[in-house]
Amino acid sequence: MKRRGFLNSICRTAAVYTFDQLIEAQPLPVSFVNIAREAGLKEKNTFGDERKNRYLVETTGCGVAFFDYDHDGWLDLFFVNGSRFQATFSGGTPTNRLYRNNRDGTFTDVTVKAGLVHHGWGQGVCVGDYNNDGYDDLFVSYWGENQLYRNRGDGAFENVSRQAGITTGGGKLPRWNTGCAFLDYNRDGLLDLFVANYIDFDLKTVAVPENGTCKYKGLPVACGPPGLPGAKNILFRNNGDGTFTDVSKEAGILKTPGTYGLGVLVADFDNDGWPDIYVANDSTSSALYRNNHDGTFTELGIQAGVAYSADGKSQAGMGVSTADFDGDGLLDIVKTNFAGDTSSLYKNLGDNLFEDQTFQAGLGRNTRFLGWGAAFLDFDNDGLPDILLANGHVYPEVGNTDAEAGYRQRKVLYRNLGNSRFGDVSTTTGPGILEQVSARGLAVGDFDNDGDLDVAVNCMNDVPQLLRCDNRTGRRWLQVKLIGTISNRSAIGARVTCVAGGRRQMNEVRSGGSYLSQSDLRLHFGLGEAETADLEIRWPSGKEQRLVAVKANQALKVTEARD
Repeated sequence: MKRRGFLNSICRTAAVYTFDQLIEAQPLPVSFVNIAREAGLKEKNTFGDERKNRYLVETTGCGVAFFDYDHDGWLDLFFVNGSRFQATFSGGTPTNRLYRNNRDGTFTDVTVKAGLVHHGWGQGVCVGDYNNDGYDDLFVSYWGENQLYRNRGDGAFENVSRQAGITTGGGKLPRWNTGCAFLDYNRDGLLDLFVANYIDFDLKTVAVPENGTCKYKGLPVACGPPGLPGAKNILFRNNGDGTFTDVSKEAGILKTPGTYGLGVLVADFDNDGWPDIYVANDSTSSALYRNNHDGTFTELGIQAGVAYSADGKSQAGMGVSTADFDGDGLLDIVKTNFAGDTSSLYKNLGDNLFEDQTFQAGLGRNTRFLGWGAAFLDFDNDGLPDILLANGHVYPEVGNTDAEAGYRQRKVLYRNLGNSRFGDVSTTTGPGILEQVSARGLAVGDFDNDGDLDVAVNCMNDVPQLLRCDNRTGRRWLQVKLIGTISNRSAIGARVTCVAGGRRQMNEVRSGGSYLSQSDLRLHFGLGEAETADLEIRWPSGKEQRLVAVKANQALKVTEARD
């Protein structure tokens, strides 16, 4: 009897894989096309040497943000930029770039007019209305001093970094700040700020390729983080007067060891109404900070099952995203890792426990890519969150050799099959997915307001990508823009449950995420064939609102009720 059950199990598994393969082979009526140049996104990102890097700091790259800075209902784009040590720049010193959406499929560079010109080793970006004035502000992390830009509401920003108290966070060496996210961790209606840190990096003492210390596939390369002192993450509390206070110690953030932190993800993973923090760490265990409701956090990544791979090994975590991919009312996690490994998919079991479902879900087949940006997105509007991963090698020296997939790599797009499995549909969803770049930051948003989700990618020493999604399925959709009144104005941390066509979806308004990037603050729900949807909103303040029979195919604004 046991043997018969075992054989039946094998047959069922084989049938599932056959179904997956059939799905993957079928061309989808959805295509991603890179329109960056036609859209006017022509400025090249600069980050390290284009042929050979001497230092680790030259390899990490930058993030990108979709956000509506002028509140005209159309998403604009902000690209973080970097630098190089051998400063031979053509066309001027590299700077971050803000592009205004012209509402016709093109963008205009308004960086100078907006007051956002800044040079240096930029890293991450996140968005949130920290002063509750109705305009989303911009935070940019650096290897060096962080920058906070207050949105004045007139098309320009004011650099308030020093007076706000968020520049460095102390230390003898320049801090290597990476992923970031605004969050209201104490639920006082004011957005606080979490900033991950990578390593305490000293150019005077770090090894360089010329001495042959570090090699990859026989090639001398920049040394990675192992052996270097890990830096400490920072939590800044919003004081409500335009300033922030570093509360990392009293909040328990400093109780964890040095972390090599990169991607930052904020979400309510245990469904208690309070935001928790997950950090993807490079070459060590990743961290999950549980919110204790009293201004402190407890780190429980190992106990929760989201610190290591399925076989208990440390991974080189890069980008992170979250969604309820299986519709059980719990937010799951996807994380990108280094080449030779797989991306990780952690299924949320509840009670602060996760299970690594990478191989069971079908994500274990790809090991040749080195992952960075990550996003759950419903690209075909069927009501099921899919997964998009941006890839690119860390070492320019590998070029187009047989080392994994080379320096420039394509993306991987997994379609949610609805049976807790994903099918790799990368080769059937358009040239934008297959175009090879060395990608880093990835953000998602509907920049042309046509009801499907587009993608922006920041690339190493190259022009960016803008992948327009051309969805010909005819399926319906709903976008939800939330405006807090008692809660923070950006409604970051608000949870929306959408019920349509017998399917129950859930998502939260989120700052940061992916790899050092910011996706649209509007929530997108694919509705399939449903003509209406019922919405349940849980605001950060704890208030709840319900909307019944909301019509499909619209961008809906909902303001938090005061009574």
